Amino acid sequence: MGLKMIELTLQAIEDRHSIRSYIDRPIPEDVKRQLEQCLAEGNEADGIDLQLFTEEPMAFGVSKLAHYGHFEGVRNYVAVIGPKGSDERCGYRGEQFVLLAQQLGLNTCWVGLTFSKKTVKTLIRLRDEDELKALIAVGYGQGHGKHHTIKSPEEICANYGASPEWVRHGVQMSILAPTAMNQQKFRFKWLGDNRVQAKKGFGFYTAIGLGIAKLHFELGAAPHIVDWVEP
Repeated sequence: MGLKMIELTLQAIEDRHSIRSYIDRPIPEDVKRQLEQCLAEGNEADGIDLQLFTEEPMAFGVSKLAHYGHFEGVRNYVAVIGPKGSDERCGYRGEQFVLLAQQLGLNTCWVGLTFSKKTVKTLIRLRDEDELKALIAVGYGQGHGKHHTIKSPEEICANYGASPEWVRHGVQMSILAPTAMNQQKFRFKWLGDNRVQAKKGFGFYTAIGLGIAKLHFELGAAPHIVDWVEP
């Protein structure tokens, strides 16, 4: 990824907010083609399967959970699919889609529970080893959202003050990552050189959240290449 593309993606990180209410405006065909191309290229690369559905209102329209989660007007979404144990990679890949969608003028929201899984499972293609991990709502939002309370860099990285600037910038980008219930249950620690330890906390969707946060960290740390170390 070139420096100009990194700059645009970092801007998308700062501009992105989770949007739950959408207007009835179809995604233009040229934008849809760019999204589908991104998904196809990624799906060929690592075994994670992201499937885009447009003008399909049933996954959220028939779900009482969707109304409980305050979702309105969702007609487009991506099903995030992968084998058992792939949650972190699913988060990483799904967030790549989210940031591209943001750059194309769309709004998004990661969705873990508040949709009709029964409906979605009748539409998606599942290999024997695959599981439906989450959905990503996408479209034109009613507004562009707002900042939520986030943890401080020092809470996310214990040796933040002693870390080099590229690590600090990675941490700053990571705390803008969407996580379940905005709990940010991930932690980083610089171990010297390019080595960074990444650790998830306990709870639902924490592995997906860690994958999202690691992507944000890598983008913030660029052009440094992060050498991830397991805890």
